[in-house]
Amino acid sequence: MKLNLKRPLAFFDLEATGINVASDRIVEISILKALPDGKEEVKTLKINPQIPIPLESSLIHGIYDEDVKEAPTFKEAAKEIIDFIGDADLAGYNSNKFDIPMLMEEFLRSGIQFDIDDRKFVDVQNIFHQMEQRTLKAAYKFYCGKEIVNAHSAEADIKATYEVLLSQIEKYEGRDWEDKKGNISQPVKNDIDALHEFTNLNKPVDFAGRMVYNQDMEPVFNFGKHKSKSVFQVFEEEPSYYSWIMNGDFPLYTKNRLEKFWQQFKAKKHEVKQVQKPAEAPKEKPQHSPNKSTPAQKEKDHTPANEDMLKMLASKFKKI
Repeated sequence: MKLNLKRPLAFFDLEATGINVASDRIVEISILKALPDGKEEVKTLKINPQIPIPLESSLIHGIYDEDVKEAPTFKEAAKEIIDFIGDADLAGYNSNKFDIPMLMEEFLRSGIQFDIDDRKFVDVQNIFHQMEQRTLKAAYKFYCGKEIVNAHSAEADIKATYEVLLSQIEKYEGRDWEDKKGNISQPVKNDIDALHEFTNLNKPVDFAGRMVYNQDMEPVFNFGKHKSKSVFQVFEEEPSYYSWIMNGDFPLYTKNRLEKFWQQFKAKKHEVKQVQKPAEAPKEKPQHSPNKSTPAQKEKDHTPANEDMLKMLASKFKKI
């Protein structure tokens, strides 16, 4: 079958020095771009992370320091990555929790803008976990009846992820699913908007899950003492919480989103202050004493004499 696409869908997978989004670095990125006409394009790049790759990570993905020493840094490869992705929506396996946050962290760390606000995100793992709850290896075997060859290679994993999504749509399209509130729907269908909704049920604000949207689509904190509280309510009650997060060990994209809300909060406060500001009292007109000349009168009194005035004075005082 073929995906029903309104615009390209870029499946991507990252191999990294570790799983800490804030401190680890990408060592390989592989992107499979599915096009609306059914064609596919693949790009795989090794990335020099500029930090040592821990042995335990190398043993998993097979990439060692020697393999990336001549590779471009992420900043050097960023334009090529952005150009290849283009305006595509994003898809992956566990991509909402790891790949997208890690990718955004690298872009922000490099000072490069990569806008994701208008993109759709399809996390194949979320469909799988919510419908079957297995791993990628099990998903590939369960849905496609095959074993992943060269597992933990970014390109092998991303091709398997692509095949799994196609099989998931074939298997679950038209099947009922019941959510935690007992609502029944048929969420899995050959439509990226529908898959975006189904694989983003928690409505994350920052992908790391530090903030999520509530039922009213208001951003709320999802951790700590202010968990489930509106971000704007916390700004009002404890503005220092904003500074604590901005100076803390949080992912850059979390801080980026929080800064956006902080600016909205400040703009709203300024708008309210302007509305509440009392109108300036009208200035009273100065009261002039009848014995004192006003500036206008003084100006009139000092009007220079003209020729007609001189003739009148001469006529008045001439000798008879």
